[in-house]
Amino acid sequence: MYFEDDQSQRVNHVRQLAIPGVPIPMEEWVPDPEGEHGEVFTRRWIVEFILDLIGYEPGEDLASKVIVEPSCGCGAFMLPIVERLIESCRRHDRPLDDAVGAIRGFDLLEHNVEVTRKAVMSKLMAAGETLGGAEHLSNAWVTTRDFLLTPHPERSADFVVGNPPYIRLEDIPKAISDAYRAECTTMRGRADIYVGFYEKGLELLRPEGRLAFICADRWMRNQYGARLRQLVSDSYAVDFVIAMHDVDAFEEEVSAYPAITVLRNGEQQGTRVVEAHSSFDAPAGERILRWASDGGVPHGCSSFEAVDLPGWFAGPGLWPSGSPHHLELIAELEHKFPPLEDPRTGTRVGIGVASGCDDIFIAADPPDVEPDRLLPLVMAGDIRDGTVEWAGRHLVNPWMDGQLVDLDNYPRLAAYYRTHEARLRGRHVAGKQPHAWYRTIDRVSPALRSQPKLLLPDIKAAAHPVLDTGAYYPHHNLYYVVSDTWDLEVLGAILLSDIANLFVGAYCVKMRGGTYRFQAQYLRKIRVPDQATMSPAHRAALRTAFRTRDVAAATRASLDAYELPPDVLGAARSSGIHVG
Repeated sequence: MYFEDDQSQRVNHVRQLAIPGVPIPMEEWVPDPEGEHGEVFTRRWIVEFILDLIGYEPGEDLASKVIVEPSCGCGAFMLPIVERLIESCRRHDRPLDDAVGAIRGFDLLEHNVEVTRKAVMSKLMAAGETLGGAEHLSNAWVTTRDFLLTPHPERSADFVVGNPPYIRLEDIPKAISDAYRAECTTMRGRADIYVGFYEKGLELLRPEGRLAFICADRWMRNQYGARLRQLVSDSYAVDFVIAMHDVDAFEEEVSAYPAITVLRNGEQQGTRVVEAHSSFDAPAGERILRWASDGGVPHGCSSFEAVDLPGWFAGPGLWPSGSPHHLELIAELEHKFPPLEDPRTGTRVGIGVASGCDDIFIAADPPDVEPDRLLPLVMAGDIRDGTVEWAGRHLVNPWMDGQLVDLDNYPRLAAYYRTHEARLRGRHVAGKQPHAWYRTIDRVSPALRSQPKLLLPDIKAAAHPVLDTGAYYPHHNLYYVVSDTWDLEVLGAILLSDIANLFVGAYCVKMRGGTYRFQAQYLRKIRVPDQATMSPAHRAALRTAFRTRDVAAATRASLDAYELPPDVLGAARSSGIHVG
């Protein structure tokens, strides 16, 4: 089942089982089985495509394999699975009784299980099975259980497939969500329960077994998916990622950014990445299957784009998004070049000071305090035009050499803070440290003001690095880059270029209107060439492009520095990523 991402339209699909100490009546939170469940079923051709992707084909001896469907609903996956199993038994001259352990299907709603069992029995009897035999097999294959809380034999499945439920943990009664969290170590933060379905499904896979879900892809690029990404990176392989955001893959319209993801219990090898367009259909799926079987690149298809990456993006960090060609470029650059933040070059990314009460700590008209307590502060509005046009704001600074000043030594500063003492003490940071009630949230690093730095606004449609030669301290709506070795104008041109936008656009969470968040975690994803290997002409071209704010010139010079062809960004431009 698949649930829309609009919280008002989510329906609790989970229900209480015999869990000790859970006193919640089922009728309080299980939908009426005859009513609206919020269930959205996968189209038949999509199911067939997924089964083909993982190799669940009648030509194989499927009675000797085990396939698990963890949330079978009314049989969208189960019926094609049974049809293929019946055909496999026919081809391999096996009685269907041999396959009694070949399917394990689960659902929480008895209504769904009854519907699926009846449909399975019909398929079996049409294939010549007796009524008793059909009833026996359907009861063995489809059970009313909570997949996440049911004990499973370890490494007991060759395939796990389906469309797991998409429900926020906070939409589930606390006792049940606590049980899920206790059982599934990857379900942390504001996770959706499909994360647990991935974890439990992966745990079932035998060596080289495959899991294929059509599900929201948000776990690949948000905080709550970090542990699942780490689990996959440590122990499994990503074989296929097929983004289907615009594909009519379900019986009802959904808005949950679905993707087909095929994971394998084995060593990571190549990863095939596909972006399916709205015209993607069954024949397009057949082209992908031929590509997966025969190799090569499926050129000239208007319904999808595809690339074969040599590997995947490892670790708990965010996995990038974008067109396949965009991901191919990101993978190549990550393989060849070091990250922007690098101890070898003394390059560091940070954020400006957060005060916790800007209208008190930041003043356009300096209050009557000791002059050395006023620190010139630069804000995002001061760099709007590409240079620093300081508006005259100061931070009323309680720090010296990384320590809070003693207010007894600064009577004018003390008088100013005590005028606002009630508000300052009411802040969370002051409640944690009552003796430091007049502190800003962040410490002020005294050396940062005088250090040359590139400043970048947090929210912007494209990268907007601006050079401060060492006159100001940044506010927390600005990120900064400092370096011991880089010529900051040369580096600034690289950060101004389309390549920097590609990196940030691949990893960041997009805001409404398509703007990006140029936060430290995303800036650190940018890979940069070695300044020492650049010719004087390259450095001069980059420096000039930065000074003139010429993005096109910065991009051309950066492509030369990366030794990339001039048309390499064309595919990325067509993917909807902001470049240029």
